[in-house]
Amino acid sequence: MTRLPEPSDEDALNFIVNDMRTEKVQRGFDLYLRSAMHRYVESVYGIQEGQADHFGAIWPAFISAAWTLCRRGILRPGAKRYDASPSPADNPFGTGFSLTSFGRQWLAKAGGKFDYIPTEPGRFSQMLEAFTPRFGDGFRERSQEAIRCYSGHAYLACCAMCGAASESVLLALAIAKDGDASRIEKIYLSGGGRGRIESLLLATKTDQLRTRFQSYLGLLKYWRDNTAHGMPSGIDDNEAYTSLLLLLQFAHFADDRWAELISTP
Repeated sequence: MTRLPEPSDEDALNFIVNDMRTEKVQRGFDLYLRSAMHRYVESVYGIQEGQADHFGAIWPAFISAAWTLCRRGILRPGAKRYDASPSPADNPFGTGFSLTSFGRQWLAKAGGKFDYIPTEPGRFSQMLEAFTPRFGDGFRERSQEAIRCYSGHAYLACCAMCGAASESVLLALAIAKDGDASRIEKIYLSGGGRGRIESLLLATKTDQLRTRFQSYLGLLKYWRDNTAHGMPSGIDDNEAYTSLLLLLQFAHFADDRWAELISTP
């Protein structure tokens, strides 16, 4: 029997979340892994239930994905209701899970725009990690912390870390352009330093480049500054998720336009 390709944890996570939205009957659970895996091999590989057991290849990713959802407070082990508890034979290896109260709210809010959940370690983490050689350890520390905050439902902290990571990008660009790290860091730490660094970097750039750069940085700065106030912020899952995506887009933009951004007239 040909062994199927092993899906990534994120592939399994995507499938599980979208599968739960269908509200299929799953033996008293919101997620019964064996049923979900049957549907996965049928939808991805066209293999009907009963043709062959391919679960050995996909099991590690699916059980890891289910554990990630438990760790984030979206799922819990066990049946949906006490009186719906199945026999042990119907739940081998603890493969049945149910949504928590938070999980039901999260699943409803995720809507149809769900693409993937940033995980640690995971694809999103790796994508941001790839920019460390360009933007430095400060970027790595703050961007990875942002992902951990998101995974822990600390959405306000996630936005703060995304804003801090974006400033690491700004500093890396300014240092590369000026060539004097000590001077740039001294300016940055002075009053109004962030604005002065932006001016130093963008003063001679085209309006188009400057506008695009500031469009990425502006919202990230707003969320970071908003976290410094004592008033309620209203930041939730949507803002934090958007902040992570925006940080990734900003990193790609700064990396792609690096030579143009650090050039001098």
